[in-house]
Amino acid sequence: MRQLTPHEARVLATLMEKARTVPDSYPLSLNTLVLGCNQKTSRDPVMDLTESQAQAAIDTLKKQSLVFEASSSRVPRFEHNFQRGFGVSEPQAVLLGLLMLRGPQTPGELRLNSERWYKFADIASVEDALAELKARGDDSGALMVVQLARAAGMREQRWAHLLCGESLLMPYQQAGSGDEVINRETEPVSLGQAERLQQRIDALEHQVAHLYKELGLSQA
Repeated sequence: MRQLTPHEARVLATLMEKARTVPDSYPLSLNTLVLGCNQKTSRDPVMDLTESQAQAAIDTLKKQSLVFEASSSRVPRFEHNFQRGFGVSEPQAVLLGLLMLRGPQTPGELRLNSERWYKFADIASVEDALAELKARGDDSGALMVVQLARAAGMREQRWAHLLCGESLLMPYQQAGSGDEVINRETEPVSLGQAERLQQRIDALEHQVAHLYKELGLSQA
């Protein structure tokens, strides 16, 4: 299986997402697929694909049997064949899909972001699935995931997919390790950093609310 282009990865991962989160609207028309690819939330990086770019990606993915065109609709609709195409389990496919859509994430972030896709019992089960993907790549020589060096200010190491190769990981690898010190008085927080911080805050608030609900407690 050759490496995917960023456009192909976004199209494929969007189909994977919508198949699990909005099954009543799946398979997707080209217009709906483009809207999903270009969402401003839950996407890293944010893209602005045109219909022609999305169609070109679909055509290439169809040749690899990673996408099929549904035959029961007057309007062309498309569905993914990721699990069979890559020979991965459902938990592994979910993690790869999330990494393709949202960029590098920690096991905790992956578990939280996967809630509408798949129910992982705990963070350990996420880590097990990631370890299986890494071991599989080590055995075959075709790596699918990699654990990045710990970024400054983060307790956990993030994981990233390698389905598009390693070149796209350069910005994350150059971010440095946790041993580096950031002078926040001289280095302003970028818009991307602020958005990621807000996403982490929102995710933590959601997790706390979920715990309160499970324990039958009310938040003050």
